[in-house]
Amino acid sequence: MDRKVKQLTAIGMLCALAYAATVIGRVPLVLFLKYDPKDIIIAISGLMFGPAASLGVALLVSFVEMLTISETGIWGFLMNVISSASFSCTAAFIYQKRPKFSGAMMGLLCGWGCMVFVMLHWNGLIAPIYMGYPRETVRELLIPVFLPFNLLKGGVNAVITIFLYKPIVTVLLYRNNSTSRKS
Repeated sequence: MDRKVKQLTAIGMLCALAYAATVIGRVPLVLFLKYDPKDIIIAISGLMFGPAASLGVALLVSFVEMLTISETGIWGFLMNVISSASFSCTAAFIYQKRPKFSGAMMGLLCGWGCMVFVMLHWNGLIAPIYMGYPRETVRELLIPVFLPFNLLKGGVNAVITIFLYKPIVTVLLYRNNSTSRKS
């Protein structure tokens, strides 16, 4: 089978897994903020196939989420893409430049920091629109609510990603190598 077809198939499976993780693993935390583990799978797609793959998975999964289970519509879609992409694309970009375990660790830490920084700004801009709260009220929530939420979300995602990445890649590489030997 052609390498591009295998890659596209794997990315499609990762999209399905990320969506399933969103549906099954969604946990309400505070206000309207819910943790879901989709960014773990989106980050893994980026570590495996590069930043463009993680952006594509983030866009597709967030779009399907918007059409099916989201309560925040287009604004939630926008926020999901920004959050997922800032975490996973940053991690994938750094890992692409330094494809070692230390590069993955550095990428995930930088992705975590980037996501927290970006989401504080975007929450201040967009959250008042879809929450229906005055902008000042949302600004007052940035440090005591949004910051801890994003720190927790990014930290959990980074830690779980680093533990799952190697076993997933090993299984996929073993599977690819064993099927290519049979051909």
